[in-house]
Amino acid sequence: MTLGKLLPSLIGSIAVATLTACNDTSSHDPVNDEAVSVAPNAPGAPPTWAYSGKTGIGTSYEQYHNGEYSDQAATGAVSKVWFSLAQGIVTETMYGLIHEAQIKDMQFVVSGPGFVDLEQDATTTEIEYLHTDAEGRPLSLAYKITNTDKDGQYKIEKQLVTDPQHNTLLQRVTFTALADDITAHLVVNPHIANTGTGDIAHGDGHYWYASEGDTSMVITTQAEVQGSVGFVGTSDLWSDLDDGSQEHFYRSTGAVPGNVSIALTLPTLSNTRAQWDFALGFGGSDNAAREQADASLSRGFSQVLAEFNGAGEAIGWEDYIASLEALPNLSASATDGGKLAYASALVLKAQEDKTHAGALIASLSNPWGDIVPATQSSTGYKAVWPRDFYQVAMAFLALGDTQTPEVAFRYLKKVQVGPQTPGYTGAPGWFLQKTHVDGTLEWFSVQLDQTAMPIMLGWRLWQEGILNDAAARQWYRDMLRPAADFLADGGDISLGWNTTSIHPPFTQQERWEEQEGHSPSTTAAIITGLVSAAELAELAGEPERAQHYLARADEYADKLKSRTFTTDGALASKGSDGRYFLRINRNDDPSDAAKLMDRNGQGPLNESEIVDPGFLELVRYGVLPATDAAVRDSLDEIDSAELPDYLRVKYDFSKNGQQYSGWRRYGGDGYGERTGDGTGYAIGGKNHADQRGRVWPFLSGERGHYELAYVLATDNQKAVAGLSNTYAGALEAFANEGLMLPEQVWDGVGNNSTYQYAKGQGTNSATPLAWTHAEYIKLLRSLNDRQVWDHYPAVEERYEP
Repeated sequence: MTLGKLLPSLIGSIAVATLTACNDTSSHDPVNDEAVSVAPNAPGAPPTWAYSGKTGIGTSYEQYHNGEYSDQAATGAVSKVWFSLAQGIVTETMYGLIHEAQIKDMQFVVSGPGFVDLEQDATTTEIEYLHTDAEGRPLSLAYKITNTDKDGQYKIEKQLVTDPQHNTLLQRVTFTALADDITAHLVVNPHIANTGTGDIAHGDGHYWYASEGDTSMVITTQAEVQGSVGFVGTSDLWSDLDDGSQEHFYRSTGAVPGNVSIALTLPTLSNTRAQWDFALGFGGSDNAAREQADASLSRGFSQVLAEFNGAGEAIGWEDYIASLEALPNLSASATDGGKLAYASALVLKAQEDKTHAGALIASLSNPWGDIVPATQSSTGYKAVWPRDFYQVAMAFLALGDTQTPEVAFRYLKKVQVGPQTPGYTGAPGWFLQKTHVDGTLEWFSVQLDQTAMPIMLGWRLWQEGILNDAAARQWYRDMLRPAADFLADGGDISLGWNTTSIHPPFTQQERWEEQEGHSPSTTAAIITGLVSAAELAELAGEPERAQHYLARADEYADKLKSRTFTTDGALASKGSDGRYFLRINRNDDPSDAAKLMDRNGQGPLNESEIVDPGFLELVRYGVLPATDAAVRDSLDEIDSAELPDYLRVKYDFSKNGQQYSGWRRYGGDGYGERTGDGTGYAIGGKNHADQRGRVWPFLSGERGHYELAYVLATDNQKAVAGLSNTYAGALEAFANEGLMLPEQVWDGVGNNSTYQYAKGQGTNSATPLAWTHAEYIKLLRSLNDRQVWDHYPAVEERYEP
């Protein structure tokens, strides 16, 4: 087997003819069409997930019916299929629940005289949206991918869409052979039931299946194909092709499950073009999956695409975009004409589960997936964190979507800890760290910002009139009062491995989920949550409880700086004045140079060397004014280019002649690629000392919010206009070619030989990150309104100096 070209490109004249899926008469069969019954060499190679830097995600738009996704809604049958795109190919495709991947990837292997190519490696790729407005702003999540062979022997154009009425992903492929004897093989690597180890596969004729348990998928086309199944790395197409000839065709992988592969070998082409439609259908059985795929093929790609988009009487993505009354104005605050704003609206809505309405996930990706074993089911970032959840719900409000935030808020009760939580004893009210969308427990640490933010969201929904007084009172009693009680008084907890006592505002973990202690950003959320809860308590006729919440908030505010702001920090030896907010402090003395806990391969760090821009949340919510001296002093350390690289936070970038900045989470961060060769986080299943967290684009949005607050506080209205170029423009520059915003981008530090990222390019961390898209939308709204969107006036009024 040869991975790549073995011979120079063939040169010849090109005569192009269009061949449809059904009437191709010029093709010839593969060399050997003899079928062998069962593929050997189970279970195949160890499986992994796909590359996580997605350039596109997609699913159909569905409307709510009484706050749920239902076939009774105006959009009809609910399609529960999501797909992602990376490196020019289809990657993880989910069916059922949003975290249940059913395939790792689907791409072409192309063979010809003297070569065998893997599409993602052998081509250059371009991606574009199939449905845009006159300004080029996307109106749906349908895509066209064009992959061009680097040696000029073929071109592959793919159009992708899910069927709004069926559980099917449709792919229309136009394959152009630019030389003689070019054969395309569509290869699918199933990972049914969210693992790559337990699948079986079989097929015949046009239908080729994979299944595990009660979930099945089928890949089918109306074209003439020679199908085959096998085990990845041992009896699949890659293992069998040699110099363009295929010797074995297997109808079944037999009774032993494993990491299976399905290949459809298409007619060989010479200097011509063919078009084929493929349906990837899902269901509870082979027959059910086949029914879904057949129905979608019968409807035809053009009809499915039109309904997906919302053409004519159909209700689709175009209708959702049209419902967002604020979106056109937000686009006016952008520097790209609104392209990223429209894409962000689509991406945020697409990352909601359709069985559990309102379940907003962090990202439709599995970070560093290509080095993550797929031997056990893993949600990756396709799960619920109340913190990310809050950011997204607030972005929906900023867009003018009032339905989704309310449905999302109601969902939060599912992930609140109480007597109903399996295996839990202790004080109720806090929110689970991370769960599946159905509420299944996954991670158990207590993060107090994640308990405050549901209160903040509920208060905002009440202020916006989305929750009336009666509903606000009811939700206060049912969900928000227990959360506020926990923020005020803490308590003993026991869940899984986690048995401890919580004493707010000391949090078991802060927003980066790594350290315990007094965190400026967490404390900002706790204070804001308690002040908001006090207003709801007054509404509910509980003035004494309201006063208790305010007393606790005042106590936390009074002690904030004495616990988290150092006046003689260790960075003074590195050019600082020694006055700044710490990332986190594990006791009440921010100047004792105590050690933080080992995390992400990094040894115990001196807490007074580690700075984090999270203190800016104190200004955003209203706890401190933008002009506060401690805040202004801390910016010097956050922005210092004099700090040693390991402790440095700010990095500068340029693109198309524009300069912009980005920030790492904190100095000493190990959540990212290795500096030695750029390989992904925790490669080999363990942490490494040379891992390094990279720049997080949403921190540019947070800085933009602070700078807006500052220019407003100093009455420098003329400076507002420039903030869009500096901060919204930065986020737009960080977006990839599919307008997806990443979790992290390459900062240019260290060896980058593994992936060869350009500086400022998204890494293989998690793309698209919902939090990043949400921060961008909220920044546009803040710039448009000339008022910080996540600001809480009652907090500001209470703590005005």
